[in-house]
Amino acid sequence: MPETITTPRVQLEVKVERPKLHKVMLVNDDFTPREFVVMVLKAEFRMNEGQASQVMMTAHQRGVCVVAVFTKELAESKATNATDMARKKGYPLLFTTEPEE
Repeated sequence: MPETITTPRVQLEVKVERPKLHKVMLVNDDFTPREFVVMVLKAEFRMNEGQASQVMMTAHQRGVCVVAVFTKELAESKATNATDMARKKGYPLLFTTEPEE
């Protein structure tokens, strides 16, 4: 009589890790007009006038301000697009990204 070997059924538990988030930072400069900064924030980050003005003023007063938090790829894309908009107009406006703690 052949021996029957049974193996226990193993339930694999798959843990999906949330993607690491990155902050988009607006770095203040003393050359880019405030109206242009607000326009970029509205265009690239879909902010309304009030939100964009508040972010611009916070960056102006503190030197830097968190604009938004996205996945790494999206944060880098938006920061690059926003910085490129300024470069095309000859402004030194800078958006950077960094990992969220």
